[in-house]
Order: sequence, then C-alpha cells, then structure tokens
Amino acid sequence: MKLLTIIGARPQFIKASVVSRAIDEQEGFSEIIVHTGQHFDANMSDVFFNQLGIPRPNYQLNIHGGLHGEMTGRMLADIERVMLKEAPDRVLVYGDTNSTLAGALAAAKLHIPIAHIEAGLRSFDMRMPEEINRILTDQVSDVLFCPTTAAVDNLAREGFSDRPVKILNVGDVMQDSALFFAKRAVAPKGLSLPDGFILATLHRAENTNDPARLQAIVNALLVIHETVAPIVLPLHPRTRAAIHKAGLTLDVHVIDPVGYFEMIWLLQHCGLVLTDSGGVQKEAFFFGKSCVTMRDQTEWIELVNIEVNELVGADQDGIITAVGRRFGQLVEDQNNLYGGGQASKCIAKFLRNI
Repeated sequence: MKLLTIIGARPQFIKASVVSRAIDEQEGFSEIIVHTGQHFDANMSDVFFNQLGIPRPNYQLNIHGGLHGEMTGRMLADIERVMLKEAPDRVLVYGDTNSTLAGALAAAKLHIPIAHIEAGLRSFDMRMPEEINRILTDQVSDVLFCPTTAAVDNLAREGFSDRPVKILNVGDVMQDSALFFAKRAVAPKGLSLPDGFILATLHRAENTNDPARLQAIVNALLVIHETVAPIVLPLHPRTRAAIHKAGLTLDVHVIDPVGYFEMIWLLQHCGLVLTDSGGVQKEAFFFGKSCVTMRDQTEWIELVNIEVNELVGADQDGIITAVGRRFGQLVEDQNNLYGGGQASKCIAKFLRNI
C-alpha cells in the first residue's frame, strides 16, 4: 500500500514520527510524506528530523502565511498535483490544521480514501478554525481513528454510525510520542529553576486577539508569579507582539519558544500546567500534572470530567483561584484514557489489513 501523509505543523511531525515507525514495522507499506510548510519554523532542520527519527519529507510545499482561505486554497492545488503524480492508495491526515483540511479535500475530489487520525474531536466552538477543519475532514474520511471514547460518541451523535465508514478508538498518538521521547528530554539552555515552577503557554487567538481577555490573563499571571510559584512562559512572537501592542507588562520568566524535548523537560519538572493550548492539556496529564486551562471549551472533556483539568476561561480571579488550589497536585491515569502508548501500532495494523 502506498500511503501519502500530509503534515503541516510541528505537532503533526511529532505524531507522524511514531506512526511512521509503526508503519515501517509492517510489511507492504511505502509512505510518501508531504510537508505543506503551514507552520514555517527555521528550527525544523536536519537536526529536528534526526531527533525524531523520521525521514525528511518527500515534498516541501513551503506554503505559509496569508488568510485561512488563501492558505488552504494554495495547499489544495499543490497537494492535488502531488496526488496525481504519486497515485497513492490512501491519504493519511492528522488533526485539525489547514493542511489537514486541504489534504482531505484534495483526496476526496480525486476519490482517494482518507484516514483521519484524531477524528471526532469537538470543542463546539465554530469560531475556531480548527473546529471547522476537523468537522469537514471527518465528513470526507472513510476511516476515523479516534483518540478517546468522547470522540467516538461525538461521531455517533453526528450520524456517522449509520454511514459506511470505519470508526475506531485507537487511543492518542500524542501519548505514544510523549512516552517514546520522555527519556530524551533536555532542559532549555540558560534556564535555572527549582522543581515546582508553573509551566504556562499562551497563544490562542481567542485570548491574544481580545484585549480584555489578554489583560485579565496577564494580570492573573503576575499575581500567580508573585504569590504561588514562579511562572515559566515559552512565548510565541505573535503573543509577545500582542502583549506589547496592548501596553501590558509581563514580569514572569519569559523564554523563547522551545523544542519538543525541552517542552517535555518542562512538563516533567513543573508543579502545574497553565495553558490555552489543546495538546498541552493532554501532555500535562501524560506527565502526571494537574492543568488549568484558560479557555471556555476543550476538546479533551474527559480530563475535565475526571477533575484533572479545570476550565477557567479568561477570568482573572478564576485563574488565580484554580492555580492556587491545584498547584502541586499529581494525577494518575487510572482508566487508561488515551490507549497507554499503543495507538500507533493499532493504526498501522488496521491499515495493513484494510
């Protein structure tokens, strides 16, 4: 079977690294990797690919920047050309980026079967581009690899159970990656902090593009940094610019964005995770840390249900209170929520036998 894998963002490469290994262990596969370039990153060099142990992409499309529609359209056109040239038996897409949707649409229009890894996730917030991408990708896929029971239930409510598609709860490939790479974790250079700091991330547009929400979050971070524990915040340039534009001062331990292995080290050594990310909520759980999420909804509702993750939105007092209550709490995966690191093998075995 010839698989054509579409990837556009750093997290997708991390996920693909473990799935590609599992595919390599099966006979009868050849995999063509297409990197759209959606998240342009100068650090995605040979070192990055060598660290993850995956080959460099067969195709580099170098499409980044521009509005969502423009970016997706350019990707759709270029990916279609690759598919016509390679004639794959199946297309593999991950998650919910513009690259995901472009790859799925290109394949659907060429009548190439599509397998969607991380299918069925819903935040129920149509303001999020990711929500639109994941819903539409599920609609045109014939194999839906779900990471959780909640994702399977979402698809059932949307009528997928009555459609000629395969829905499988295989677990979360991000847990596979976290467990696989945990021993390679390294401390960010120049960072000297005791165990017990708070790891924070802040990048989601609903927070950074809204001055009132951004100010409430920054105010909360300042109070927490002074009264609960020091905050370490790897800060994306776009968020840094938004804070500067709003005239705010962020007097915490701000560091440059870090690589995956450095992020794992921070997760291993922190006393709590404070985030508006999707993936970091899970990664906190993978490494036994309580999480406070500065969003109004989450795709990972099971973590809220078992009370290891708390949604606080951008409420200043709510953020401070939740962090103070949860700081230092350790959590355990008593119910094997995300497959225990076997998702990639399940995906590869199913694809082999399809």
